Amino acid sequence: MFEVENLKVSYGQSEVIHEISFKAEKNETLAIMGRNGMGKTTLFKSLMGILPGQTNKLEIDGKDLSSAESFQRVENGLAYVPQGRMIFPNLTVRENIETGLQVAKQKSIPQEIYDLFPVLYDMQRRKGGNLSGGQQQQLAIARALVTNPKVLLLDEPTEGIQPSIIKDIAKVLNEIRQMREITIIVSEQVLSFTMDIADRIMVIEKGNLIHEDLRENVDAAKIKQYLTV
Repeated sequence: MFEVENLKVSYGQSEVIHEISFKAEKNETLAIMGRNGMGKTTLFKSLMGILPGQTNKLEIDGKDLSSAESFQRVENGLAYVPQGRMIFPNLTVRENIETGLQVAKQKSIPQEIYDLFPVLYDMQRRKGGNLSGGQQQQLAIARALVTNPKVLLLDEPTEGIQPSIIKDIAKVLNEIRQMREITIIVSEQVLSFTMDIADRIMVIEKGNLIHEDLRENVDAAKIKQYLTV
């Protein structure tokens, strides 16, 4: 469903992502783990087309989008929930979700979005800026989902969120995958959350993918070593 080959990203003369290649299958959740500053957000922004990168291939469902603009990647099935959520604080919950409908075939918010996130239904007239961090994260995921993506990129979804809400988000991501059969690629530092959702875990360090395991083969102590400073 999603394939990247030899992706390089530079800031000026400094290369920060070094020829990364990976695949993610349909209905698979892939977690890319690493400490702060190891390249996770840079990688995700380049996959989305927000940061320029060089790559031999960036394919969604067999279609090469390596030279496509961000909006074209969205039109072809890529959705992105950025680090820090980036919701519109002065728009209502409903209006925030509706911004995602601009590239969707349907023109109203599907009921299944509110079924997944009942709190958003209850708060649909509330300003986005008045929601808690966990509620804003759910709102950002809902906004991405209404574009009906084939591949959902989530950058650090648990950052700044209380543990009980982290468990709710893990449950929802698993429900989304069952419901939609989409590919989910998540960057993360919380191993317990990753183990709840991921089929496969990769570790990024200094712009290189240095480790990969299926969830059932994960050595938690080894992964934690990669995540500690």
